[in-house]
Amino acid sequence: MTLARPFPLRDVSLGEGVHARAQHQMLHLARVYPVDRVLAGFRANAGLDTHGARPPGNWEDFGHPDEQAWSGADYPGAGVAPTASLLRGHYAGHFLSMLSLAYASTGEEVFREKVDELVAGLAQVQAALAATGRFTHPGFLAAYGEWQFDRLEDLAPYGEIWAPWYTCHKIMAGLVDAHQHAGCAQALEVVTSMGHWAAQRMQRLERDQVQRMWSLYIAGEYGGMNETLVALYRITGEKDFLQAASAFEMDSLLDAATDGPNGRDILDGMHANQHLPMLVGHLAQYEATGERRYLDAVLNLWDQLVPGRTFAHGGTGEGELWGPAGAVAGFVGRRNAESCATYNLLKIARGLFAHTLDVRFADYAERASLNHMVGSRADVTSDTDPEVVYMFPVDAGAVREYGNVGTCCGGTGLESHVKHQESVFFESSERPGDLFVLQYLPSTLTWERAGGTVTIDTRYPRDGRITVTVGVSGRRTLHLRIPPWARDQVTIDGEPAPVGSRYPGFLSVTRDFRPGDHLVLNLPLPLRLVPTPDDPSLVSLERGPTVLLARDDATITQTISPAASRLLDGSLGDFTTEGDLVTVLGRTFEPAWSGGDHRYHLYRRLADDRIAFRGSDSGVPNRHDQHGWSFLGALWSGGGHPGIEDFFAAVHRHALTAARSGLLSRPELVQVLEAAVASTLDHPTVPRRATTSSTLDDAVAFEIWHRTEDVVVWALPDDAGAEHAAPVIRIDVTGERASSGWYTSPPTVSVTVVSPGPGIAALEIDSGNGTWLSAINSGDLRLDTDGRHTIRARALDQLGRTVHGEREVAVDTTAPVPTIRVRPLGGSSVEVTLDASDTVSGLDRIQWRTAETFWGVYQEPFTRALHEQPQTLEFTATDRAGNVTARHSVQLPALGG
Repeated sequence: MTLARPFPLRDVSLGEGVHARAQHQMLHLARVYPVDRVLAGFRANAGLDTHGARPPGNWEDFGHPDEQAWSGADYPGAGVAPTASLLRGHYAGHFLSMLSLAYASTGEEVFREKVDELVAGLAQVQAALAATGRFTHPGFLAAYGEWQFDRLEDLAPYGEIWAPWYTCHKIMAGLVDAHQHAGCAQALEVVTSMGHWAAQRMQRLERDQVQRMWSLYIAGEYGGMNETLVALYRITGEKDFLQAASAFEMDSLLDAATDGPNGRDILDGMHANQHLPMLVGHLAQYEATGERRYLDAVLNLWDQLVPGRTFAHGGTGEGELWGPAGAVAGFVGRRNAESCATYNLLKIARGLFAHTLDVRFADYAERASLNHMVGSRADVTSDTDPEVVYMFPVDAGAVREYGNVGTCCGGTGLESHVKHQESVFFESSERPGDLFVLQYLPSTLTWERAGGTVTIDTRYPRDGRITVTVGVSGRRTLHLRIPPWARDQVTIDGEPAPVGSRYPGFLSVTRDFRPGDHLVLNLPLPLRLVPTPDDPSLVSLERGPTVLLARDDATITQTISPAASRLLDGSLGDFTTEGDLVTVLGRTFEPAWSGGDHRYHLYRRLADDRIAFRGSDSGVPNRHDQHGWSFLGALWSGGGHPGIEDFFAAVHRHALTAARSGLLSRPELVQVLEAAVASTLDHPTVPRRATTSSTLDDAVAFEIWHRTEDVVVWALPDDAGAEHAAPVIRIDVTGERASSGWYTSPPTVSVTVVSPGPGIAALEIDSGNGTWLSAINSGDLRLDTDGRHTIRARALDQLGRTVHGEREVAVDTTAPVPTIRVRPLGGSSVEVTLDASDTVSGLDRIQWRTAETFWGVYQEPFTRALHEQPQTLEFTATDRAGNVTARHSVQLPALGG
């Protein structure tokens, strides 16, 4: 049923490049990290020797010292049972997947040996648990007792339990990977037994009860259990596994997604990564059963997510939740873009391309793989830590917080960075001689069916030159994906090439190939401003496929004025590069895939105060009306113009609109038209000049005298603009402003009018409460309230024209309020949870130290061993404005105290 198939990892080797950097660093961790540490939590739970190893830590830690591997029958009850680290075991599943995928990617024996060692350890634990006779089936395998599954069936909430089926899926998925990618026979035995346990457990439940379970926030999260059970069915042929997979469905989501041709959108407020793995499973169910509703559901849900709920780097969600449809700019927050969610969106995109050959899924895969996934991995080497981000935030002044050992995103990060070559090549299912090239990674395909290799040699995305060397014989068709920003300018072997002749978005090349033939593809890498779907003034800066991050310590949205740098197609000229850094508009930008640690801005606000064109400045203010409309905003709203005639037509149309709306005087209108003609945005061979005429038909926007092609005659109707310029409003703010961009003491605001023309009839200001007050003779306005204030001003002149101005002023004068909770873990250690609240600018970091440690940055609850003497733990909190609390301290008791 698939239209194209990806190649096995073993058939594609990755060469040096942007993706390889992250892969090399993760492969190092896979080589050196001890298997005993991954098994420690399982062995302790089963009463086996841990060989002195400690678990990885964080979520993947030992449980409470007094916790037992309870069955459902002997669980002491909520509030009585001492528990901790209730998701433990999930990270081991990811680690096993990483080792298996690493072996498939590289063929290194060290990975296969570690796969066998880890699987043998899990088999020993499974046997030890079965020997107790306490659990419902000998296939049960976990790093805790079976009680969490019983409590979920009784609808226990998150807090008492923590997503037991999610953890089960990660373990089973790791075992399936070990069998499929590393040829481990014992892994199939262990996971088949787990599958029998899971099928038996689910088949005894009524559908209504299961649906109530899956509706529970986090507690009911089951990962991709349907995907793994389908995989087991396809390996073993046991239909019970396929039937059990159908129990892991959320009927309300499936029904909404298939209600009508486009489905109903019910995603607002839903937990993104609780549901995305389900969709991966639904694709597997479609492939196994042929039931079209599974594929239709995934297609419709994709359209609800991309691009309307997707940030520029490919991530989705805020605080792990989806927001309203089409809200991107309006949903930027402190905790955007969980990496797990993007990991699963990439799996979905890969599957949907295989079923549809629709280029948009491949376009997304490039964006998210390059920018979010590669960028989620720090450019460092570690023996102990995946060094990946949990969130890849997109708010102003964000910082990537790497590490995340033991977390869900730390786990998917283990897998992501050892299989970057998985979506480079696809082979047509209907035409086996056809090859789809989806991504331009330096790589080599061993094409067994064709009896040769295909190699991509490139520095992309640093460079747009791509050489594809074909090492096979015979008539073949290569379908080369052309990114949307390059489809009008692509060349192959130096000649312009048509895109989409057979498949939209692809350049199809059919030839009688001989080994050694090569194609040279050249993709332009324009520097583009890409608006968010819901706010055209909030933009990301992208060069080719690369999303660029502005290095800036401010934590409020910064502005840029690009009009004087725009080329005809809307892209930016006049930029310089140094290594991977881009300098433009007075700012330095780094690639999202850098793995860097600078504070950054993914989005910036367009704010051109003056009407200018490349090579030509009119000197005229770019005024706004009450709806925020401006000449430059309208001129570039479509991104660019296909030709110079189209540009002149748009200039004329929008300039007349501005003049008739009172935003341009007649002399200013002429200045704008003259500046547009004098612009060099299209690289003219000779200078142009402008003239105006009031006798031309207003319907004719302009006329070029083709005799010389250097004169533009503009139609200038009599009603276009008054003689006097409209006023210009200036909003000034004075006060103590931190490098974050926030005012940390109450500032004052003043409003003045520049170029009042014939005189001002009224000047008013609104400080954000919706009430307009006269600003004439009112003096400065003091902002005594913390928060983000949108200051608006408007001026009415004697000719009846009204102009508007707006400025955001961020004020936070108060430090966060920190709290600490210390929980005893037996008599030898404590769990410390640090928190702080800041409802204005938001919490930036919490730091702590003891006498023998440096200041550390808080991320999650942590464990401290008790000493013979009491310890003093100090901590502070800093908000995003830069306010720091006084130093607080707490005394930890002595050992046994």
